[in-house]
Amino acid sequence: MRSALYDLSQSAARADALFASALQRSDEPSARQVEQAVTAAIGAFGARGCAARVAQAYGEHPETAVTRMRWARTAVADAFGAPPDGAWARERDDLNSLALVG
Repeated sequence: MRSALYDLSQSAARADALFASALQRSDEPSARQVEQAVTAAIGAFGARGCAARVAQAYGEHPETAVTRMRWARTAVADAFGAPPDGAWARERDDLNSLALVG
């Protein structure tokens, strides 16, 4: 059985990959398109490269990065299944509080 931390890390990496991808919320992507975008982004940038692109976006455009990450996490949860115990909700609250501070 996998740990909750592993599931959260895998979900976070997928959300970072979707965030770094060219796929847009306005495309109204299917679960399959989300899976393909995640696979393509990880293939192109690697997990660390995707995370670096997320960090860059938060540094340059924090007001839009929060919205994009919220969408990415929701789309990943819909496509791959949500992490256990409402972990996204806790992280979402953390992200929202950081956005308010900045």
